[in-house]
Amino acid sequence: MDRKGQASAEFILLFGGIIVVVLLAIYMYNNYVSDLSGQISSKELTEFNGELNELYKYFK
Repeated sequence: MDRKGQASAEFILLFGGIIVVVLLAIYMYNNYVSDLSGQISSKELTEFNGELNELYKYFK
């Protein structure tokens, strides 16, 4: 009877550890994606400003 209880407790600890690792990975991935989106929008904004400056030359 003690062995069944020990096995159940070990499985609970194992699944708990896996859940903690998965949550940490999701948190780190979320930070990575949010930083990446900021860089992409900044690059797009720079390109858009460059195109507007090129068009400005035609309307001088």
